[in-house]
Amino acid sequence: MRGIGPEIAAAATQRMRAERDVTFVFIGPSGTPEFGNDLISVGEWRSRSIPQAGKLAGAAIEAAVELALKGEVDGIVTAPIDKYALYAGGYEFPGHTEMLAALAHAPAVAMLMAAERTALGGALRVVLATTHLRLADVPGAVTTVLLVEQSLLAHEALRCSWQIAQPRLALCALNPHASDGGLFGDEEARIMEPAIAQLTRLGVDIRGPVPADTVFVRTVHGEFDAVIAPYHDVGMAAFKTASFGQGVNVTLGLPFVRTSPDHGTAIDIAGKGRADSSSMEEAIRLAIRLAKRGAEARQ
Repeated sequence: MRGIGPEIAAAATQRMRAERDVTFVFIGPSGTPEFGNDLISVGEWRSRSIPQAGKLAGAAIEAAVELALKGEVDGIVTAPIDKYALYAGGYEFPGHTEMLAALAHAPAVAMLMAAERTALGGALRVVLATTHLRLADVPGAVTTVLLVEQSLLAHEALRCSWQIAQPRLALCALNPHASDGGLFGDEEARIMEPAIAQLTRLGVDIRGPVPADTVFVRTVHGEFDAVIAPYHDVGMAAFKTASFGQGVNVTLGLPFVRTSPDHGTAIDIAGKGRADSSSMEEAIRLAIRLAKRGAEARQ
């Protein structure tokens, strides 16, 4: 509904069944032909209206979180949702990340975009310190406290889930050329440098602020294990250019694993047999890997 989610989920899981010993539980509206009898229904999409689509999408997310919190599933892989429909359906969240955090009562979460291979060869992992905000609101939202919080979540995830013993982080600058000593702003000196100092005292290896026009290519070439990006598009533009179709959205800080493809709903091609399920497949593979590592760590 409202996009390519059902078809890429069906295509990806069909391939996953052939290569992995894993059980899939599908959650969505009844009558979704792609899932047959393997579906937990959250209602019928009778009117085909945008508000009803959003209401059903929200109900599906709620049901998935309930299963995860009860330990009945080892992780959640979400398909893209139409954010406008979600709002119209009565859910006042700008996206999955914020809704999942609220439902799980997570004190802090981070949106990590991860690609273990890119068009340039190396891995690229980007944490979006602020997510779905209008650009005008970004400078006020980027604080020292936020950058420390997001960096600590990234550091811990890389150590535990990616098994990188000593993660190397880069803090991406907000202003051009990292402000050139204050010529283009003071956020680097006033907000970012104190965050780096505090993180360094806590034992986190973090460098910066590094200008946005070099930090991502330096990361792909192996200098850093992840980038902390101050706002959505500076991170996502670089990430999708380097890894579209291979990237995965991971929510850090939840009490369960959650991944998602790196793209949107693609409503214009839904149902036309043109949707590419490769990012969904990567999201499933990563969810399985993270769930296994989490289980091993608890033993």
